Amino acid sequence: MQPTVRGYVLLPVRERDVSLPRNHLLKALSPEDFALLLPSMHHVQLDLKAQLEVPYQPIEHVYFPEAGIASVVATMTGGRQSEVGIIGYDGMTGVAVILGQDSSPNETYIQVAGNGWCLPVENLQSEVAKSQSLGASLLAYAHAFLVQSSRTALVNGHSKIEERLARWLLMVHDRTEGNKIHLTHEFLATMLGSRRPGVTTALQMLEYRGLVHARRGEITIVDRSGMIKLTHGAYGDEEQRHFG
Repeated sequence: MQPTVRGYVLLPVRERDVSLPRNHLLKALSPEDFALLLPSMHHVQLDLKAQLEVPYQPIEHVYFPEAGIASVVATMTGGRQSEVGIIGYDGMTGVAVILGQDSSPNETYIQVAGNGWCLPVENLQSEVAKSQSLGASLLAYAHAFLVQSSRTALVNGHSKIEERLARWLLMVHDRTEGNKIHLTHEFLATMLGSRRPGVTTALQMLEYRGLVHARRGEITIVDRSGMIKLTHGAYGDEEQRHFG
């Protein structure tokens, strides 16, 4: 039986994993700051729908995805949900921790299965206390994530559903390998805060224009530049800034 951390399967750590982290945030750290974190990190498998943060519950671990995508989802009274941010190999979960809080009102879970690094919060906090540059790097990512969330709020309030869908698919595409995205229409509806029939209609419109190819549980990006044009500015520099 494979070892686990909080139910997440530990993956064997190879020398390549340690020397060449694929996560952009870890890769951008100085060798000294990365060396501070490494002894406490575990390489874990992140399965579909794995819950990384529970609303209003203490955050015990932060995750640095190497593959796959985590969704940060807000919930209203009555159960209505909408995604407010996505995290792939560009960053990390636990922005609330970086900002000095021990919990978040939002839920974070895996929407595209993958793997990554897991780090106990107490270890992260102790190492940040030792290194001003490490804290600055994590705060810079927290700022980028908050900009992403504010852009999502702006787009959700002013863009058509097909523009919002195109932006969201582009952001997922930025964080995955290849052109295929494995998602259901029901999941897309939750991510966009829309009803499923509206998402289905918007997806059919993208397919009619030759921008995507959709089949049950899978969407293939066919024309990325056409998708960007369709968003009418809803997807742009801010959505890609942290990848620079």
